Amino acid sequence: MSDCIFCKIANGEIPTDFLFEDGNVVAFRDLNPQAPTHVLIVPKAHYANIADGVPAEVLKSMTDAVEAVADAEGVRDSGFRCIMNTGAAAGQTVMHLHMHVLGGAPLGEGLLPKEA
Repeated sequence: MSDCIFCKIANGEIPTDFLFEDGNVVAFRDLNPQAPTHVLIVPKAHYANIADGVPAEVLKSMTDAVEAVADAEGVRDSGFRCIMNTGAAAGQTVMHLHMHVLGGAPLGEGLLPKEA
């Protein structure tokens, strides 16, 4: 999509430092971090959300990126969250599939509030 910010980032139209990249996805730091580690994993192809017929190889690349980011950020052993919002009512603000990887602090101490 020509007006999608994540398409532009993922395909190099907007310069960004990638923490991970393969043929299907890129990972980069969130501009408005909600935790000490807050990285977005974004497919290069446009999918609106997880329920948009995403091919298995793209999902595999996303999980590979999670592992690489957790290792690079030093949060694999301490723990981290992976969040994928689907639709505006669920908090998705950019309508391009993406996963948030958050870590570096315990729940309620900078890693989003504890759920009730």
